[in-house]
Amino acid sequence: MNADIAYCDYNATTPVRPEAAEAVTRALAIGGNPSSVHAAGRAAKALLENAREAVAKGVGARARDVIFTGGATEALQLALEAARDTYDDLIISEIEHDALWEATATMDEMSPLRVDGDGLVDLGHLGDLLAAASHPLVAVMLANNETGVVQPVAQVAARVREAGGLLLVDASQAVGRIPVDIGVLDASYLVMSSHKTGGPPGAGALVLAPGAPFAITRRGGGQEQGRRPGTENVPALAGFGAAMEAAATIETSRVQQLRELFEKRLRRDHADVVIFGAEAPRLPNTSLFALPGTPAELALIALDLEGVALSSGSACSSGKVKSSRVLLAMGVESATARCALRASFGWASSEHDVERLLAALTKVRARFGALQESV
Repeated sequence: MNADIAYCDYNATTPVRPEAAEAVTRALAIGGNPSSVHAAGRAAKALLENAREAVAKGVGARARDVIFTGGATEALQLALEAARDTYDDLIISEIEHDALWEATATMDEMSPLRVDGDGLVDLGHLGDLLAAASHPLVAVMLANNETGVVQPVAQVAARVREAGGLLLVDASQAVGRIPVDIGVLDASYLVMSSHKTGGPPGAGALVLAPGAPFAITRRGGGQEQGRRPGTENVPALAGFGAAMEAAATIETSRVQQLRELFEKRLRRDHADVVIFGAEAPRLPNTSLFALPGTPAELALIALDLEGVALSSGSACSSGKVKSSRVLLAMGVESATARCALRASFGWASSEHDVERLLAALTKVRARFGALQESV
């Protein structure tokens, strides 16, 4: 990561940890196809299985239940395929990542699960949906990528199990930031992403609970026990495993102190700031906020020119701004949602990054204020 940039966008992608970069380099030097029987192949296979053990250990799973994929998006869709023969009804929370939401939104059997104003799933509504379902598959992410709000997954799981259903949990944003254990969560399927943990992009995993249904829907070379064909990306997966080991010592306290410092100063400097999900359990690193009257798409450009990297709670495409689906599901007004900005910190973040971000926000907002007064 460029040292001249105050990088405050860890939820978009986490800078590669040194341990992961070293693991990638070692794997590239070894070469070899992990399906080959010669020495180079066996060495690649050893790296692959070491990574599988590290990933499994990081979420309290068995190594044989870890299926490596090309990323979390593929893992989510593989889970849908794997459970297809078992469920008749889909229940998907309204705040799921687009990777899942867009893949299921047009399915006839899909029912959206509401969330409240804090971004937490409505357990009462879940009960109603489960009562009307026969064999449900419920998808509730552990932590939202925009708000950082952590869902009561164990409570969701208890209701799903009672209804005889399956639970799919996207833990991509949570792994490495809060403790994650597939058994404690009682999830049937758990999804992970390498680049959210400080590993390289292009790698992810679908983790199965013991006995979770898995229908083979993809045919090919028989890799990943026949469950996901295609030669494994050994360098990326080796980096994924190394990142998981490095993230085992979760810096929750230090990162949360940075987030709290940021929000304290933000409230002091901008009395009208809106912080979303502030009353709910959140990831220690995430702050989604709005500065009313300061459009996010323009603020991001101005912040970038100031050397600060942030994300928005809205999606911009071809000059058109669409309010965040997550914030609208929480009942946030569209005008406020269009001003949403997300700061997210991580393993290499410092107080200096927070100071630069705060100074840039004050400068950018003053500039917009002056422009509005001149109009």
